[in-house]
Amino acid sequence: MATIALPRPVPRYRSSSPIPTLTHSINLDGINSSAACPIPIPNKHLPVCPPGPAPSDKPDTPPASPPTKHLKLQPQSLLYPPTNYKKVTHNSSAVYLIDAAGVAAAVNHISQQPLPEAGQVFPWLHGLHPANHVQQAFFVARRKALRKTPECYRGVTIVKADGNLSCSRLKSAVTTDEFMQTAMAEFKDIDPREGFSVRNFQIQSAKTAMLSDIIVYGEDADEVLRVGSDIAKAQRSRRQGLKALGHEVPVYHTFVCTSHFEEFEEHHPEIVVVDTRGELTGNVLDFFHQERVEMATMTKASEIARNVWLGPTDDLSMSGPSPDDEPFDLFIECSDLGRANVRALKNIVRELDSGAETSQYVEFPSSGSIMPPSWPLTEADDIVESCKWIYNLANGIRPSEDEGEITDIEGDSPMPSPIETRTSRPRKILIYCTDGYTESSMLALAYYMYAHGVTVSEAWLQMHIDKRRNFFAYPSDVALLNSIAPSILSNSPALAHTAPQDVTQRIHDEPAWLALMDGSLPSRILDYMYLGNLGHANNPDLLRAMGIGQLLSVGETAAWTAADIAAWGDENVCVVQGVQDNGVDPLTNEFDRCLAFINRGRLNGTSTLVHCRVGVSRSATICIAEVMRAQSLSYPRAYCFVRARRLNVIIQPHLRFSYELLKWEETMQVRRGERVRRELEWGEIAREIAAMNKPYSR
Repeated sequence: MATIALPRPVPRYRSSSPIPTLTHSINLDGINSSAACPIPIPNKHLPVCPPGPAPSDKPDTPPASPPTKHLKLQPQSLLYPPTNYKKVTHNSSAVYLIDAAGVAAAVNHISQQPLPEAGQVFPWLHGLHPANHVQQAFFVARRKALRKTPECYRGVTIVKADGNLSCSRLKSAVTTDEFMQTAMAEFKDIDPREGFSVRNFQIQSAKTAMLSDIIVYGEDADEVLRVGSDIAKAQRSRRQGLKALGHEVPVYHTFVCTSHFEEFEEHHPEIVVVDTRGELTGNVLDFFHQERVEMATMTKASEIARNVWLGPTDDLSMSGPSPDDEPFDLFIECSDLGRANVRALKNIVRELDSGAETSQYVEFPSSGSIMPPSWPLTEADDIVESCKWIYNLANGIRPSEDEGEITDIEGDSPMPSPIETRTSRPRKILIYCTDGYTESSMLALAYYMYAHGVTVSEAWLQMHIDKRRNFFAYPSDVALLNSIAPSILSNSPALAHTAPQDVTQRIHDEPAWLALMDGSLPSRILDYMYLGNLGHANNPDLLRAMGIGQLLSVGETAAWTAADIAAWGDENVCVVQGVQDNGVDPLTNEFDRCLAFINRGRLNGTSTLVHCRVGVSRSATICIAEVMRAQSLSYPRAYCFVRARRLNVIIQPHLRFSYELLKWEETMQVRRGERVRRELEWGEIAREIAAMNKPYSR
């Protein structure tokens, strides 16, 4: 029997959202909760985004902001004033009764109300704790009026009384623990007491609950009434405390739902997230599921060389890429714990040739796991040998174990060339990892070089441009592949008739941009728009080679020479100045100019690189805005779209940019002649982003 290296078991995906027992699956045609999602993408990380210098003390609201007397105007709400609802008193607190139809109507109505401008709710939404002198000094050192609670926001917060959101969950539902000190019937002091952050997404649902009418629902009527009366008491206590400080705030009320959850499922399914059985309904956007859908779409297995496919763990099945295709014969899992095993590959070839039809598995080292200059020569040689045996298996070639000797299937006389020898049939191979692009990139690039007889730079470009694969490699992978390129190409069947000196010359003539590349390419968001960092922007030859002919710099400027600028043309460079990642500087005013520039490139048949310093906040915001415009997507869907395609790093537009994008959603709807209607509210969006980022936080 052959010795087969089996892959490590893939852990089940555990959501970090407040749905602890809910499992998700990827089904592009719908939602099926019978299977679990893969684990979060292991190699992604949250980069540090420097906020830049402290903002000036000048007003940050746009010039067209409404006069001060209009700032107190709130969005209309069906719940205010509560004259249409029956008032009851419980434990000395007044609450109002509402049924399922009233809840659905209130949720639908509030989604159609324009939000206040960003300058009216920030920096309060950042979290301004009186004891946090760093946060206070940065945002409101000379403008103490900004510390006051906004009077222009009125939302609707839905609370599930029993706190179990794994079943019977309504749209935007939260638990009391998220914003209440239940033992004291008071709102939590949620603002961070120390540290500086413009990404306090985790506190937003609690912040907006303080500016909302609150609806409590559940199956136990007594528990619903008790929780409702506690919240009403907390609302009254907070209002009195702010009034004592001279802060006038609107009056918010608490409502208790008198309907059973089955009534929501039967008559108002559009606001049901999770049904009574604990299954996602698909009627409300779920961030975790949507990210997996976008990831599956981007990394779906595709053929990079004859019979060799590259894909994610999601495609790990006995079937091929489509029901009509032959199944995969060999699965190669790339992981940090994997090791090259040439002997196992040889044994697999023998076993498959002997008539075994069961799919086989073998492991391989992850991208970035072999570090120079300490890599063993044997390990580098094993990479080349592995490429040979993968090629033999994929092309039906059966070399003997004797060097240079080739035998046919029956083991008869030696054959003159491996190209002329075939096994019973060529075999299909899937190279895979969890996300479909990170851990498997080094092997995929090495094999691509071997199978096609191309250099390191050609493999990078052709894999991305010709094969349409998104992948992420590390600086160590560049060094490794450059080191073993002579061995790969000298053994490549595609260069069997090429003179050795010609192969050497091709390696010597690698372009200058390769030496400046850290392994990563800018992330392809749309065919005509890439998202990257300052390092990508400072490699103009690479951009040209990728078909990128325009540069959009957001708050940062590429260090180009005069010759670079002249070669590109001034009209192909656009710079947005004066925008730091500080949670204060607005970006909305630049959206139209930036998107017009990107569209100009599209019409001219070229792509645009959008970059800032890190490529996750300012530039990501512009890319999300363009996806919203071009594909008529809501902000949450566009966020997941870009997040999935920003390779290896997590996009993180800060709170204000995120809020501005939610307002941009309104602008896009109005321009399309549609009625304003948010798919999700601000508090829920921020809460989901915080939950998605939590597994990657250190």
